[in-house]
Amino acid sequence: MKKAIVLLSGGLDSATALYIAKNRGYCCLCLIFDYGQRHIREILSAKRIAQKAKCAFEILKIKLPWEGSSLLDNRIKIPQVTKSQSHKVTKEIPNTYVPGRNIIFLSFALSYAEAVGAEAIFIGANAVDFSGYPDCRPLFYQAYRKVINTGTLLGLSGKDIRILTPLIYKSKAEIIKVGKKLGVPFELTWSCYRGSSKPCGKCDSCIFRQRGFRQAKLKDPLLA
Repeated sequence: MKKAIVLLSGGLDSATALYIAKNRGYCCLCLIFDYGQRHIREILSAKRIAQKAKCAFEILKIKLPWEGSSLLDNRIKIPQVTKSQSHKVTKEIPNTYVPGRNIIFLSFALSYAEAVGAEAIFIGANAVDFSGYPDCRPLFYQAYRKVINTGTLLGLSGKDIRILTPLIYKSKAEIIKVGKKLGVPFELTWSCYRGSSKPCGKCDSCIFRQRGFRQAKLKDPLLA
């Protein structure tokens, strides 16, 4: 059976990417990162999603001591979106951006894939309803594919490990509809940048999630 490494963060995008990979017939190996984020809520969500999907998973603990993001440094305030701003997509990259995060994650996933003979890496990156992070854009993934072809043993031998971004051009509402059809357990997902018992409803990630469920005409189980 063909294998795929799935980067699983615990959010609804990565959970949907996992279920897409399963639906395409891959044996999925989930890679979950504990990278010093300010709460473990999303790690617990990722673990539960992998268990629900009956997929093996690895929790990889890494350290980014230089921080540089409000997701890593409790002294930096996570930006809130006001009601007047909630219908707009900002062009300014917020301080929740973690420098080089997807480059780091993909490098670990690539090493994992090459070691176990996986054919593909799935990541739930999205460049429609997103916070403008540069490592979520299509051009980045096109460039990373060149890295694989030139910097791995498989690439030099003419074989390929594909980076698959099935959600890259979809709106949040479209992603939710796909996830609903595939049976994604949205009640286990977590999108909020804060780790409280309920989503804050004010950060970028919460706003995109709320809007997506509203446009998909579905109820978010975390707000029920």
